[in-house]
Parts: sequence; structure tokens; C-alpha cells
Amino acid sequence: MSADQLARADAALIRYGGAFSRFVAARAEGSFVFDAAGRRVLDFTSGQMSAILGHAHPAIVETVRRQIGELDHLFSGMLSEPVIALSEALIGLTPPGLDRVLLLSTGAESNEAALKMARLVTGGHEVVGFAQSWHGMTGGAAAATYSAGRKGYGPLGVGGMAIMAPNLYRPSFGPAAGYDWRAELDYGFELVDRQSTGALAAFIAEPILSSGGILDLPPGYLAALKAHCDRRGMMLVLDEAQTGMGRTGRMFAFERDGVTPDILTLSKTLGAGLPLSAVMTSAEIEAELHARGFLFYTTHVSDPLPAAVGLAVIETILRDGLVARAEGAGARLRAGLEALRAEFDCVGDVRGRGLLLGLEIVRDKASKAPDPDLGDRITAQALEMGLSMNIVALPGSGGVFRIAPPLTVSDAEIDLGLSILREAIRHGLERGRAAA
Repeated sequence: MSADQLARADAALIRYGGAFSRFVAARAEGSFVFDAAGRRVLDFTSGQMSAILGHAHPAIVETVRRQIGELDHLFSGMLSEPVIALSEALIGLTPPGLDRVLLLSTGAESNEAALKMARLVTGGHEVVGFAQSWHGMTGGAAAATYSAGRKGYGPLGVGGMAIMAPNLYRPSFGPAAGYDWRAELDYGFELVDRQSTGALAAFIAEPILSSGGILDLPPGYLAALKAHCDRRGMMLVLDEAQTGMGRTGRMFAFERDGVTPDILTLSKTLGAGLPLSAVMTSAEIEAELHARGFLFYTTHVSDPLPAAVGLAVIETILRDGLVARAEGAGARLRAGLEALRAEFDCVGDVRGRGLLLGLEIVRDKASKAPDPDLGDRITAQALEMGLSMNIVALPGSGGVFRIAPPLTVSDAEIDLGLSILREAIRHGLERGRAAA
């Protein structure tokens, strides 16, 4: 960012979370973002974890160009073929029990709708989530978000409760070798039962908590969580904003566990970088919602332009075998990250699935002590060398790099990113030693 651009930004923009990147994008293509001078940066976060087909994918470009000239926006009660076709395509991808679709704009909006649905059908109002969760910045979604952004805004929604998400690297219940996540989950629900007024409506969860530090729910966890919900008459809402549409090596992350949620929300990856989200539930729940007067009438509900894009995303993923590609490319990326873990004492853990992986930076493996300064140095050096990554820092943990390149990433691009990351870690450590 030039001095002039920085001054203009400072004079014009509301800062909405941390400092702006000094890199100012002018265009993007595939796995790379370019500035006005032509300098390229490898995008290892797919934009905001959304551009699952990379930037300016030909299928998306062609769809937007065609659809904007035919039909982009309608009265909210009016339907179009792209909306119907996308809904049918989503139903065709999901198991029975996810048979009805509501198309919206953002992840927060889809979670708002899902929680309203759960409250209306169950008659309860209490929502439980994970203490490391992120579900959005709007009212109900923000009330169920615990990883950041809660202080200073006054009361959030009534009835919110949180339990700890399982963390195999930093377990709460016993040492890592004997970590009992089931006991932790049971204890969490015992606390929920003690706090509840008898009005439990839903548990909302990400299969992999991204802003929580890439915490992957272990095999068996979703089934146990669903059983807890069923016993209490509450709904399980799964937020697959980042894990949906093939990123984990399956079309949806919940498929690994064979557990179908009562309500599924999709967003980021469904629009491949454009604002599109979906809420899916069963025909029975939809009928009950309608009978009780469910209302979620927004300006951009069922818009044809983003629906056409979503349909193109699905068609491209299926045509090009990108779910299998995510699994194979993810294995290559993970192997490279594990090599870094073996080489550097400051790389404490590698976790995640497919092309949604986390690398935790610590002072050393023995102590697992956080080292946020090192994480910041690595981030800055990587960007300087042409690699964009995002690091999240939570209380009690080290900085965790969220690594999520597009499903279209090539082997050469993966290797390039790993090479830059290795040099950035080495440089960060050297600068730390020099400063000491």
C-alpha cells in the first residue's frame, strides 16, 4: 500500500477488525492475487475462505456475465429457474432429511434463519454452541459466536450457552494421550442442563471450527452430540460455511460421520466468493415451520443471479472431480506441513481435513507456549515473499495459520506455498533471535 493509498484509506474507511493488509489487490486469477504493479501473491485462504474454485474461474465468469444480462434480482416472492434448479441440486447432494432449501446471501444470515427455525419448531429459545465458535456478526449469529467480538456491545440474545469444543492438541480433560472428549462433552451438557430453564432449542456447530483454530471434531463426536440433542428435544444445526462443497475431501464434512443434522447451513464456498448462502432442512420441519407462520422475508432471498452462480459451482465441482482433488491435494499439503513440523520446534501441531488445514505456532513443542510475536513475523514475511495466509490467536493457544487454498490449486502451487512458508518461519525465528 502506497503512502497515498494508506492516507486515503485512513480518511475514508471504518476499520472493522484489526489492521488492513498493506497489499492492495488490483486483480486476481486462479490461486493468485495481483497488485497494480503486477506483483503476485499466492492466496492460501481462498479470499475469505470462500473462493473454492479460485479467482475468476471461467465457469463463474461466464455465468455472471450471462445471468446479469438476463435476470439478476426479483421481488422476493417471485421465483426463477436458477433458484429451483440450485435447490434441486443441493437436495440431490445431501442425504434424506435435508429436502427443503432456503437461499439467502451470507453465512450469518443463513445461521439467523436456522436458529429462528429451531426456535419456532421447538418452542424453546436457548441456543448452545462451542466456546471457540464463529457463526456471524448479526444478532442471533453473534449471540452464538464466542471466539471473538462479544465485549462492549451490551446484552446479546437471551438463552445463549457455550461448552468447550474438543481440542486434541490442548485437551481440557486429561493429557493428550488419554484425552476423553466424550467425558468432556457429557460434562458440558451437564452444565447446560443446570443452566437451562427448560427451553432448549438448538445446538449450533461447525464440523471444523475454523476461527477457533481449525479444531476438527473427532470421529464419533457428531453422533454423540446429536444423541445429546435428541434426548433434550433440541435441534442440531451444522454450519458448513467453510467445510461444505468438497473442501474436506467430502462434499459435506458431516458425511464422514454418517450424521444428518436437523438443519444445515451453507455459505462461503457455495457462492465461490460471491454472496450466497443456503439453509436446508427436512420436508417435515418445513411443513411445521410454514404452519406456524415462519417469516424470513429479505431483500435478496431467492435472487436468481447468485443462485445461478451456486449451480455453476456445483456443476464445476462434480464435472472436474474436485472433491477427490481436495482429498489428494490436501494429503500433499498436509505432508508438507508435517515436514515443517518435524523441522521446526516452533510448529506445534498440524490438523484439519482436506484443504482446510491448521498449523499452530508455539514457542517450542515441549511447553506449547503461545508465541504471538513469532506468528506475526511469519505472517508478515510470508506476505513479503508472496504468500497470503491468515493466523488466528485465541486465549491459551498459540497462533494457528488457517490454510485453505482453492480446490483448483495445482501441486506446483502447493509446493510453492510450502517453500515460502518454510523460509518465512526460518526468517521469523532468525529475527526473533536477533531481537533477543
